[in-house]
Amino acid sequence: MGKIVLRLDRMMVERKMSLNELAERVGISNVNLSKIKNNKVTAIRFATLAAICEVLDCEAGDILEFQKEE
Repeated sequence: MGKIVLRLDRMMVERKMSLNELAERVGISNVNLSKIKNNKVTAIRFATLAAICEVLDCEAGDILEFQKEE
């Protein structure tokens, strides 16, 4: 089975936004955002994803990527 990979780090670089700034603007802790950024989570709330997309001015598909199992 494939898996979903979060590409938040790539979008943050494109938008030139630091972890601290994004966490503050989204309203979540640096620790939780760091876990999302580094793919250390198994789930993400839609509300959190929507807030990230709003702050970064992107679509969910810009952050989420499906990788097929090799």
